[in-house]
Amino acid sequence: MAVFQAALVNEIERLIKKKKALVAVLLSLAVIVIGQLGIVGVRSGFGLRGAGSVEFPMLVLSVVVNTILPLFTALVAIDSFSGEFAQNSMRITLTRPVSRFKIFSAKITAIVLFILAILLLLLIFSILAGFIFNTNSASLDSLARTVFAYIVSLLPMVVLALGIVLLANVFKSGISVFFVSILIFIVLKVLGVVFSQYSSLFMTTQLDWYNLFLVNSFPLGKIVRQFLIMIGSGIMLFTAGFYLFDKKEF
Repeated sequence: MAVFQAALVNEIERLIKKKKALVAVLLSLAVIVIGQLGIVGVRSGFGLRGAGSVEFPMLVLSVVVNTILPLFTALVAIDSFSGEFAQNSMRITLTRPVSRFKIFSAKITAIVLFILAILLLLLIFSILAGFIFNTNSASLDSLARTVFAYIVSLLPMVVLALGIVLLANVFKSGISVFFVSILIFIVLKVLGVVFSQYSSLFMTTQLDWYNLFLVNSFPLGKIVRQFLIMIGSGIMLFTAGFYLFDKKEF
C-alpha cells in the first residue's frame, strides 16, 4: 500500500504541474461567470425569469459534463499514458520498485481525483453564484439533490476516462487517441438519438444520468440498471486497459 501511495502522490504531483488541469478549472469557472451574466442580462433586459439559486448549479452541470469536462478528461488521460509513451518517461517510471498494476491504478486514481476536484469546485462556486445573484429561497431537499447530482456525475465520467485510457494503450500517438475519442463520442451521441430505446447502453447518454436523481418519483429501477451498466463497463474497460498496458514493450 505504501508503494501505491507513493506512486499516486507522484501522479498527482505530475498532474498539478501540467497546465491542462489549471485550464480546465479556469474554463469551468468561466462557464459559471458567463452563465450568470447571461441570466442577469436576460432577466433584467427582457423581464424573463432566470435560473434560481439551486437551478443554476444544475444548468452549469448540464453544460460542463457534456462539453468541458469530457474534453479535459480526455486530454489528461491521454497525457498520462500516450504523453509518457512519447516522451519515454514511462520507461523511467517502470524502473522503480513498483508493479505495473500499481502504476496503472495510481494513474487512474489521479484522473478520478482530477474529475472529482473539478466537480466539487464547480459545485461550490455555482451554488455561491446562484445564491448571490438569485436571492430566491431554496429548500434543503433541492440543495441536497443538487449536491448528490454533482457527486454521482463522477461515475460516468470515470467510465469515459477508462475508455480513453484503453484507446491510449491501443494507439501510440496521442493525437490519434484524441481524434478517435472525439469521433467515437460523436458517433455514440448520434446512436443515442437514433436508437433511443438502447441509449442507456451508450457512454455518452450515461453522462446525464444525474437527472434520474432529480425527478420527484424516484426511479430506483432505472438508477440501479444504469449503475450496473456503468460498473460493468468500467470493470471491462479497466481490465482491457491494464491488459494492454501490462503487455506493452517499453
